[in-house]
Amino acid sequence: MLDVVILTVIFVATLFLAVIYYYMYRNKRVTTIPRPDPTTQEDGNLADISKAGSLHEYLLDLHQKYGDIAAFQMGKEMVVSICSPELFREHSNVFDRPASLFKLFEPFLGKKSIQYANKAEGKSRRKSYLRALGPSHLHYHYSGIQTLSDDLVRNWCSLGVEEHIPLNETMLTFALKLSIVSLFGSNEVAGEDIKEIRTEYLIAWNELERRLVGLSNDRSQRFENARNKFHHIVNELVVKRRTLRKKTDVTLLVDVLIDNTDDEEKILHDAISFTVAGLHTTGNLLTWALFYLSTYPGVQQKVYTEINRVLGSKDVDQNSTKDLKYLHQVINETFRCAAIAPWAARYQDVDSKLGGYKITKNTPVIHALGVSFQNEKYFPNPKRFDPDRFSEENIKSRPAYAFQPFGFAGNRMCPGYKLSSIGSVVLLVTILKKFRVNFVEGQVVIPNFGLVTRPNDEIWITLQKR
Repeated sequence: MLDVVILTVIFVATLFLAVIYYYMYRNKRVTTIPRPDPTTQEDGNLADISKAGSLHEYLLDLHQKYGDIAAFQMGKEMVVSICSPELFREHSNVFDRPASLFKLFEPFLGKKSIQYANKAEGKSRRKSYLRALGPSHLHYHYSGIQTLSDDLVRNWCSLGVEEHIPLNETMLTFALKLSIVSLFGSNEVAGEDIKEIRTEYLIAWNELERRLVGLSNDRSQRFENARNKFHHIVNELVVKRRTLRKKTDVTLLVDVLIDNTDDEEKILHDAISFTVAGLHTTGNLLTWALFYLSTYPGVQQKVYTEINRVLGSKDVDQNSTKDLKYLHQVINETFRCAAIAPWAARYQDVDSKLGGYKITKNTPVIHALGVSFQNEKYFPNPKRFDPDRFSEENIKSRPAYAFQPFGFAGNRMCPGYKLSSIGSVVLLVTILKKFRVNFVEGQVVIPNFGLVTRPNDEIWITLQKR
């Protein structure tokens, strides 16, 4: 009898330990995401991010070591990062953005910016803004963009032979004018005012990106002065439109902002956010596109040949832009190769699973878009600039989520991405019709991967009239 009791106790104990082991192992397998140790408990992996040079460069190394899903600590907060089309698809319905990862930009964009609006309010505001930025209104912008493009080319025609042109400065200036005309309907901003707006933006934004990689902030007054000037100028554009708007005017984004709320802070903060988005995304996209065209003359010639075939002497419009297929391939390859927007992020306020791992509620999940653009499985020899990657045949051979340059999750793509695309196409067509763009030899072009990727130093080009 005693033997039976002993055997029963041993059996029960063994079973109990087996169950405990099973659940511990299963929990570990499901919830333990691969990750490096934090450098310090206080700062997490911030020192590693700073050493890498940027968050994007840190994520490249992180995913190379730990796979398609990995975690790290930004300060005391754990952050998850994903970089594969399969994981992107799994996370594609998540709408809300984690404020913590974008908090550093709040002093510039404003706490009531659309960038920080989540859930029903965020969805409602985005839906409203598409009244001015959606397909039904885009055709109104071609004429204004063409005028700006013609003005730039006219100025370039007056330059001396082989005169060096500062590419990034010029494209940021164009993108700023594009934002002011398209979003605010104002084409009367003086050149000196444009220069001041661009200068103040660069000062303020550069200070914020220093903080993103953990660099000490010893220039707060410099940031505040630049931010205040930028805010003042944008607010004057809003006030001017409110005063001069006519009932017969085409609805612009500023009109929707004004009509949508009585909250003056919200109007200003969204006006600032859209101005900044148009300026740095379109400006840097055009910078990198012209850089690649100038360094790949064969690609530039193919674009020029297509422009002549599709347009002849006509300007591009809403009907012909879709026929410029190779130019769109060049723009897509620019987004990929330069990693214009290296990462996005989302979060959920409930526990969830991703890639078989448990994601605790409120954990930020980074979409490492720039890392996915370097995936050799889908983009062989990824460092090479090759617009043919985006031919119809090659696109069909890849998962849809392998290339999502404007993000994807929760239908929260940048609302102004189509306007940015139109501005880029019209300007590139206008330039290439008139000039061959040449890279000034001897330059070493190094990208600076912030929230948007820009060249670390100015890029210089020269022009040759066709």
